[in-house]
Amino acid sequence: MTVSADKFTAQTLLDVQPLTPSLFTLRTTRDTGFRFRAGQFARLGVTKADGSTVWRAYSMVSSPFDEFLEFFSIVVPGGEFTSELSRLQVGDTLLVERQAFGYLTLDRFVDGRDLWLLSTGTGVAPFLSILQDFEVWERFERIILVYSVREARELAYQSLIAELSERDYLAEHAHKLQFIPTVTREKVPGALHGRITSLIESGELEREAGVELAPEHSRVMLCGNPQMIDDTRALLKKRHMSLSLTRRPGQVAVENYW
Repeated sequence: MTVSADKFTAQTLLDVQPLTPSLFTLRTTRDTGFRFRAGQFARLGVTKADGSTVWRAYSMVSSPFDEFLEFFSIVVPGGEFTSELSRLQVGDTLLVERQAFGYLTLDRFVDGRDLWLLSTGTGVAPFLSILQDFEVWERFERIILVYSVREARELAYQSLIAELSERDYLAEHAHKLQFIPTVTREKVPGALHGRITSLIESGELEREAGVELAPEHSRVMLCGNPQMIDDTRALLKKRHMSLSLTRRPGQVAVENYW
């Protein structure tokens, strides 16, 4: 993929935090003209040693009102982009396309009482951006963040999730959020054990949330492993919950940049 120079800006890496051997977060400066809606993604570019540039799409973790951009990445073994990205250090340059993209935004839904945010791995990123924006707290009565990982150490941004309730602008709405971590490869106190799809099929996820996944009042956003998205959509379809489209509002929104 080639991108003309007027389509991107060069940003400076402010911080890199390794979380596990294969997961890390990075924070960059933000061009004053870069605008996005919570839940959208940007195309990032890394210049290789041979001078060529590799581009990939990454959801913003940061809110639309932050003065920086933050991203959450996995290191794919042998991956052309992530192997280059993981080598970057503070002060290095990261290219960011000027336009944000994506439809995993709250305007996909025209109504709804309960918002389910179902994520695996780094797919939690857009939901963290959404949760830092005020709109979601005003629109929904219940917000259920489900974050599925293989091992407990992969549960990132725990402090960010926990401190949302301490933010002044969210104080009166903090009770609306329920955080449900799930771990698939080990049993961990305080977390459900199993895949999101299995927990939906068994009814355990709804029991934990204390609310039913139903088309009348539930709205669902999915982000993460493509297989999880396909399998969960199939389960939701059986419950008469369909993809929300511009001309046909529904109950489900997904992101397809994998």
